[in-house]
Amino acid sequence: MPELPEVETVCRGLALKLLGRRLTAVEQRRPNLRFPFPEGFAARLTGRRIDSIRRRAKYIIIDLDDGTVLLVHLGMSGSMVVNEKRPALLDRHDHVVFDIDNGTCVRFNDARRFGLMDLVAAADLAHHKLIRGLGLEPLSDEFDGPALAAMLKGRKTSVKLAIMDQRLVVGVGNIYASEALFRAGISPKRRAGTIAGERAAKLAAAIKKVLKEAIKAGGSSLRDYVQANGELGYFQHRWKVYDREDQKCPTCGGPIKRITQGGRSTFYCPKDQK
Repeated sequence: MPELPEVETVCRGLALKLLGRRLTAVEQRRPNLRFPFPEGFAARLTGRRIDSIRRRAKYIIIDLDDGTVLLVHLGMSGSMVVNEKRPALLDRHDHVVFDIDNGTCVRFNDARRFGLMDLVAAADLAHHKLIRGLGLEPLSDEFDGPALAAMLKGRKTSVKLAIMDQRLVVGVGNIYASEALFRAGISPKRRAGTIAGERAAKLAAAIKKVLKEAIKAGGSSLRDYVQANGELGYFQHRWKVYDREDQKCPTCGGPIKRITQGGRSTFYCPKDQK
């Protein structure tokens, strides 16, 4: 599933092409994705100007000139690809096609259909069922060691699962949780409630750093993920532990281990992470 850096990369790519532009036509090619499209979806979008494109957690938020927000989630395999002109032949998984007033075209392609789109009034966005329970943004100024320690205080679950809990901190998925914990020298098995003081400061800094590096690199390529320009990201070439089971730790040379936590693979160095 695309994680925060991938979604941020898509937002920035779309913004470069679409800000200030109008949707001249919207083609909805099926009745639903993960959920049904809202009633009158295409008609409500047609003619609207795109005023801003931003991210909240792993959601793409597109603000329109009439006070409506187009809320998008890429799901597991979704992509929004900008073409200079509408392709003569669409892919069978191009479920929504947006025609732009400058002749460009944006295709929402989602083979597995775990993505979603919804329309909501901007004033109501914070109370939307998918948004209202979200935690702190890890790239915000408010996210630091003390804030992380406060949200983890008293929690008996592992720190790996805790920092992936979207109710606490948003957008830190499986890949970047493993990478951040390695950089902070913290075992993914450590109880979340023990993360305080210097440990919390190191982990918060590591989360910020790895996410920023991944955004700069264009996001990680994992299966079907592509950026808005159709290119694959390449941060996976910088993974230090993720998906490197039995390979040498880049710090101590010992073997990287893999365990399962919450049904997901965790990669770490038992020697360097305590």
